[in-house]
Amino acid sequence: MKENYKPLFTPWKIGNVEIKNRIVMTSMGGTSIFGWLEPNHFDKEAANFLLERAKNNVGLILPGIAPLRDTLGGKWLYQGKGKFKQLKKFMDEYHKTGAKLFIQLTAGFGRSLAMNDIMVKGAKNKALGFVLKPILNVDHLNASCSATPNRWDEEIISKELTKKEIKKMVDAFAKTAKLCMDAGVDGVEVHAVHEGYLIDQFTMKYTNHRTDEYGGSFENRYRFPVEIVQAIKAACGKDFPVSLRYSVVSKTKGYGKGALPGEDYVEAGRDMAESEKAAKYLQDAGYDMLNCDNGTYDAWYWAHPPMYMDQNCNLEEVKHIKKFVDIPVVCAGRMTMDVASDAVSKGELDAMGVARPFLADPEWITKTINDDEASIRPCICCHNACFNMAHYKGVANDQSLSDNMGMARCAINPQTMQHNKFKIVKAKKAKKVAIVGAGIGGMEAARVLALRGHVPVIFEKSDKLGGVFNAASAPYFKEKDKELLAWYAKELKDLNIEVRFNSEITSKDQLKDFDDVIVASGAEANRPRIPGLEKSIEACDYLYGKEVGDKVIIIGGGLSGCEIAYDLFKKGKTPIIVEMKNDLIAMKGVCLANSSFLRDFFELNKVEVHLETSLVKVTDTGVVVRDKDGKEFEIAGDSVIASMGYRPKPAFEGAKLVGDCKKVGNLRTVVWGAWKVAMKI
Repeated sequence: MKENYKPLFTPWKIGNVEIKNRIVMTSMGGTSIFGWLEPNHFDKEAANFLLERAKNNVGLILPGIAPLRDTLGGKWLYQGKGKFKQLKKFMDEYHKTGAKLFIQLTAGFGRSLAMNDIMVKGAKNKALGFVLKPILNVDHLNASCSATPNRWDEEIISKELTKKEIKKMVDAFAKTAKLCMDAGVDGVEVHAVHEGYLIDQFTMKYTNHRTDEYGGSFENRYRFPVEIVQAIKAACGKDFPVSLRYSVVSKTKGYGKGALPGEDYVEAGRDMAESEKAAKYLQDAGYDMLNCDNGTYDAWYWAHPPMYMDQNCNLEEVKHIKKFVDIPVVCAGRMTMDVASDAVSKGELDAMGVARPFLADPEWITKTINDDEASIRPCICCHNACFNMAHYKGVANDQSLSDNMGMARCAINPQTMQHNKFKIVKAKKAKKVAIVGAGIGGMEAARVLALRGHVPVIFEKSDKLGGVFNAASAPYFKEKDKELLAWYAKELKDLNIEVRFNSEITSKDQLKDFDDVIVASGAEANRPRIPGLEKSIEACDYLYGKEVGDKVIIIGGGLSGCEIAYDLFKKGKTPIIVEMKNDLIAMKGVCLANSSFLRDFFELNKVEVHLETSLVKVTDTGVVVRDKDGKEFEIAGDSVIASMGYRPKPAFEGAKLVGDCKKVGNLRTVVWGAWKVAMKI
């Protein structure tokens, strides 16, 4: 282990509970020990997930949030005593690892509830809402401190919670915490003054419009989280630790409006002055730790930072707030080992919070200890599987039901929370398998085949690994993508997988010596018959380094086009985006944290965007486009980049297809698809 990491591997205490090191696995939706959205139960898949990471040297684990009431059915968590008996057996096994575990409890989501289609219909249609109510009570799930617009569909207004309902929740926190304590859990964390969830909505002026004892003054707005910790301490004793998930600064300008790093803005939520007071106030109320980040769902990219956010993005605010409390303070948000370790050594922080890297590689701490960091499969902050809740104009949470029910999965590690579906089963008979294409799909298929005992050989027409992912990883903010490519190269080498470079395969007849053939040859750019399009630069060509002028027109928004525009702006260029749809990044699978950052960035920096606008022709001086009313006009520019999507391009027919050559998708579809094919050979 590197010498400068050692401060992170020293013990510390939360109350009287000693933690063996200062690495905290923070909670992720989908990893709740009591299940996720389905009726609560002891979740064996989550238990295995948590135990595997505990065995790999994490100090403290906070499982995913456990709602006090079932999302489906509305039964109180404390009413199901059987699952707490199972929890006790699990804790006996868990504690053999030396790790500690705090159960995270939440009152709910309030206006932050990620409404899907059926929820939206149930909220807007009284008859359907009535039918759904016994199973899916949208009014209850969306209820907030005040009548406020839902983050995902502003036409839906939250119902205001009654004082009686608040008291029931306070009581439920106490009862549930006591059951957790009796089951051997080391502490609980209140998912409260954080990220704009329900209890946080009580604390912030822009969401709290109450006139009773839960609204108005500072003390009234913070009354709910204070009553919760007091009730837990009364039920469990003062020595039972209670952590608080805490957003230091809301970074929010108003409903649906986040504040970007470095932006000069007026805070609508909790500013630093209030946070200094609140942190001390909550400590004095009884909380034993602050587990910190920034943001709300209106500024979601702070709490779930995409790759566009700097590493350690929340650290400065968290370091500041530690000056005002005497209890331990943890910081999360793309934390790095070197920076976190330095902060701990200086007393500026007590521990680092890490979440998504545990999805990508459960053994990353062990590998770090063993000086084997090159073997760590890196999290690339894509949100393709762990948080792919997409939101765009006219659509609330555009997420499939299966994804809603199965969060905390990983685009680059299909086995995460899916061990029964994705597992290495040794092949009955070793086969020699040809793989055409050394992109991510081809490399992943080869890797799985080798682990199963087959002999894969990769044929790549170029002289390097990675395929189109080399272009995707080119922008400066894709440093983790570059690490992923390096990881794949090491995996192929460690598994002795043969790669034949500069070998173009155009027919299955060239591979007669192989038992089976997989084609992972990728896709080709859409090139519609538009006059002058040949004068444009293909998106991949730009990413590979082709020079452009100062004023650059990007044809096609979407994620690729927007990332190119972002990259151009950061390089000092002037991008102009032309998009046919009525919103930028109007597509499934792109997390709101990612898309809202880019939308907010372009708005703040006055990047010219033309929506519902189609390309007519490319000229020597720019483009001619047509708006939604049929009006044609010119846009002048020095260069034109075509980012108009892709279509499958298999090298040949008659073989098993993997990745974009079968159906154009994202990294998740490529990697998971490669697994499915490789497992069937």
